Amino acid sequence: MPQITVDYSEHLADGFDRPAFARDLHTAVVEIAAAKPQACKTRFRRTEDVVVGADAGGHALVHVGIGLLAGRTDATKARLTEAVLELLRQYLEPGGGHVLHAYAEVRDLDASYRKFEGE
Repeated sequence: MPQITVDYSEHLADGFDRPAFARDLHTAVVEIAAAKPQACKTRFRRTEDVVVGADAGGHALVHVGIGLLAGRTDATKARLTEAVLELLRQYLEPGGGHVLHAYAEVRDLDASYRKFEGE
């Protein structure tokens, strides 16, 4: 915890400073949601196909999902999603004439969430 997943259109790859984004996102999660730095984990997934409405071209998507253990207020979650969007503005250069659709959500992990670490 937190479990962070970033889905992004593949043609954004060259203009998206993912390591810097993750570093600063982890800092924001620690400051805003009281997470532990070593617990922050981010996974990036390129998305090949994007369709918006009936349009299969000309669009780029970035979706950041953050799963946290329950207990944060709605105001804290909203503040974190705003921080995510600001970081995307900072570390993402869409280019290519695509319309960028960037969004974020913070959700509570299900009560069944468990983990283990090992070698």
